[in-house]
Amino acid sequence: MTTVEYDYDARRLRMETLLMLRWAAITGQAAACIGVYFVLGFDFPVGLCFVFITASATLNIGMRFGTPRSFRLGDVEAAVLLGYDIIQLGFLLYLTGGLTNSFAMLFLTPVIISAVSLPSNLTLLLGIVMIAVATVLTVEYYPLPWYADEKLTFPLLYRTGVWAALVLSAAFIGIYAARVSDEARLLADALAATELVLEREQHLSQLDGLAAAAAHELGTPLATITLIIKELQNSLPENAPALRDDLALLAQETARCREILGKLASLGATDQSSVMNLLSIDTLIQEVVEPQREVGVEVEISKNGPSDPPVLARNPAILYGLGNLVENAMDFARSRVKIDAWWSSSYVTIVIQDDGPGYSPDILDRLGDPYLRGRPVERRTKNDAESGLGLGLFIAKTLLERSGATVETMNVSPPRTGAIAKITWPRAALEPAAARPRLPQQDK
Repeated sequence: MTTVEYDYDARRLRMETLLMLRWAAITGQAAACIGVYFVLGFDFPVGLCFVFITASATLNIGMRFGTPRSFRLGDVEAAVLLGYDIIQLGFLLYLTGGLTNSFAMLFLTPVIISAVSLPSNLTLLLGIVMIAVATVLTVEYYPLPWYADEKLTFPLLYRTGVWAALVLSAAFIGIYAARVSDEARLLADALAATELVLEREQHLSQLDGLAAAAAHELGTPLATITLIIKELQNSLPENAPALRDDLALLAQETARCREILGKLASLGATDQSSVMNLLSIDTLIQEVVEPQREVGVEVEISKNGPSDPPVLARNPAILYGLGNLVENAMDFARSRVKIDAWWSSSYVTIVIQDDGPGYSPDILDRLGDPYLRGRPVERRTKNDAESGLGLGLFIAKTLLERSGATVETMNVSPPRTGAIAKITWPRAALEPAAARPRLPQQDK
């Protein structure tokens, strides 16, 4: 099953959810009819009302025994069942006062459920069905159950007002619910993509550990082989030069194997403060810039701060997040990208600035949200369908914030153009304790 298919299946309405909601509606309808007819003593076609209530209960029972609890409805199936609920409620209201019945507001329930769970075209169709039923109930209905010696009158203008309130409420609440549901779904998809990135980095770390473990296990037999080769070389007669050459070649290749295993063992180092796992600020910037050197954009790097530059533990999330921001800047830059790094005893800041078109002013306050279009889709390094959707910026921002950073995105002040990404870490969160003395000072 593909990711798209899985995502679609997970969003479908569960049969169990719909059945529980309908049982709640059936219970409420039955209680209302019994209370009005037997407790308040109001006369209305209670028998016909229970015919429609029983029909819904029968449908629920049939669906319960006909499908498993985990069954998820297709979009059209769910829309048909919600449409039935609208029509069933319409018949009950027809027998109990039409839109003059205060329970007419329950028409909104199926529309809201559809707005949250179904495509917009089906929600629109259900809205049209609800409006049609409500329109009929504005002019055609049995009188509202009331005291026999009192006559209630509801002018057409009043009933039209109730109809308008229902229509407007369905429109506003439906649109709002659909918007919130879509945003939550997009955010969940974007977070899933971020988790995939982190999972990939975790797998790479696990592979490093496996390589180190394999190197450790192979070291012992390789040492035994080396010892046997030396003993054979010492015991060889002088008149066997060919065999001596073969043993010398075997000893050379064994030594090479030991060197390779030594490199593999270093991959699994878990000491974050070891020299192998430390980066200077200069090395960090070079590692994120180097893969983009062939793009054809000039990169200007500057570093400023006290004499003790920050030293940080190698962090795949930081490397990926900064690399994504640098790649984004170089994709949209016209000719130049500027990377400024400065630090103090308390903070470390990296600013990435390009001279491209910058971000659209309408979305400046929403930068970092997933699936947000704000820059042209023509890019130097990416031509896929997701380009320009803001997912890369969302992932980069999420990863960097998990490392303790604050990420700010903005445009360059006019009349110049371009985009700016400013990343600031508390130095204590970024730099391992006692790391600086263990890393040799680099020449500036």
